[in-house]
Amino acid sequence: MKFENLILAVPGWLASEGPENGIVISSRARLARNVAGFSYVHRTGEDRLSEIITTVLDGARISGYDPLNYFRNEDLDELHKNIFIERHLISPALASHSSNRGVLVLEGERCSILINEEDHLRIQSFRSGFNPIGAWEDVDSIDDRLGQTIPFSFSRKYGYLTACPTNIGTGLRVSILIHLPALVLTKEIQHVIHSAGQIGLAVRGYYGEGSDVIGNLFQISNQASFGKAERIIIDDLISAVMKIIEYEKKASETLMKEARYQIEDKVWRSIGILKSARMLSTNEFMNLSSAVRLGHFLRLLDKPNIESLNEMMVMTQPAHLQARHGRLAEATERDTMRAELVRERFIDVKV
Repeated sequence: MKFENLILAVPGWLASEGPENGIVISSRARLARNVAGFSYVHRTGEDRLSEIITTVLDGARISGYDPLNYFRNEDLDELHKNIFIERHLISPALASHSSNRGVLVLEGERCSILINEEDHLRIQSFRSGFNPIGAWEDVDSIDDRLGQTIPFSFSRKYGYLTACPTNIGTGLRVSILIHLPALVLTKEIQHVIHSAGQIGLAVRGYYGEGSDVIGNLFQISNQASFGKAERIIIDDLISAVMKIIEYEKKASETLMKEARYQIEDKVWRSIGILKSARMLSTNEFMNLSSAVRLGHFLRLLDKPNIESLNEMMVMTQPAHLQARHGRLAEATERDTMRAELVRERFIDVKV
């Protein structure tokens, strides 16, 4: 797979096809695995890290996966790495290394395997909308196939062994990217975050651990994977997120009953800016598009549709903008590029 072909395609998890897609952007499942006989990544020399890559790629090839879909860090410049980060194919942690790391892209970009990040393998899948079971089935299938040829570190007592103790056991982390503007506007979001923490869930920003919340987008995930079967972890997360979705819907109803004109004004002002702005920062676009997404959910408008909003969420990120224009650009010029792209996408939206 050529890098150019990869970035031209729209990631499948942006399709807005899954359940509750008006609130839930995507569902992600990730399995942490390590190859038996090798030390963890942070205690391994470069030669052994190279051996791990060979072991994983050989196992992937035998399992029917095309090793040509493997992208080495050595072959990626900073722009290319940032594009992978913006598409959620790799993490900033993996991108920070210059050698003996990489990503194997599978299933038309829906799935990927990060090699030599914190663990030897991080197998992940994204599904559109609220579909954590589908994402888990993806990674479970890949894990089963690779496990037939790659010996994973496993303990009868502790389960799968990982570099971080919070991942031992199943090694499973399931996360939901969810849009919660009504809970933010009604100032109920801190109560929701606190309640989620009380039942063992983590609430993070758009890019996960250590990232900020932008555009009222939150990642909700399980914090530990030890002592519970995979399906119980997923069912517990589904139950909690369903309650949050209901809270968001009720908060939306409250806003429309008690502050309809203010909400309509917020939505249409945001559209007006997006249709006419000559400069837009990433955060400004994400926050304005959050209001448009809310308006779409409240049926105040039907254009642009959710899929288009999802696509713009990625395509307006800094690295994608520079790749689209074929050159590096300073922040001010990127803001101009972003505004131009957004105006093109909003041209048919009437105010």
